[in-house]
Parts: sequence; structure tokens; C-alpha cells
Amino acid sequence: MSNYHVTKHKDSGIWQAKRAGAERAGGLYNTQAEAEKAAKGFAANSGGGEVRIHRPSGPIRDSDTVAPGNDPCPPKDTKH
Repeated sequence: MSNYHVTKHKDSGIWQAKRAGAERAGGLYNTQAEAEKAAKGFAANSGGGEVRIHRPSGPIRDSDTVAPGNDPCPPKDTKH
């Protein structure tokens, strides 16, 4: 089970899907939507986990649990 972050690369401005704690991104993408889709695929392939989507400025704007990961707040997470 692995958690992933979708962030905008500081220098290039390209979106990246990066495993939590990793130094290098798992992939670089032109749009945030592409990076989010890839991060969810990476998380699913590693047994589930959390995908945290960041705003271009850095703060987390959304988080999604990918099955079969355990959602830490199941009653509150109604949009996914």
C-alpha cells in the first residue's frame, strides 16, 4: 500500500505523480487531471492507498482513497 501526491514541479511547472517519501516522481504530466489519474493507477497497483491532490501553490486541496486502502474517514468522504 502506497500513498501518492499530485504536485506541480517547482522548476518546470509540469504536474507530477510522486509516491510519498520518494525523491523522484513516478511520472510527469501536462495536466493535473493526467497526473491524478496516473497516481490513482499507481496506488491501485501497489495495493491501494491515499492520493493527495495539491493546489499549484502547494496546499492539499483534495484527498481520495484508492481501493483496497482503508479510508480514515469513511462517513465524511462522500464525493468519491
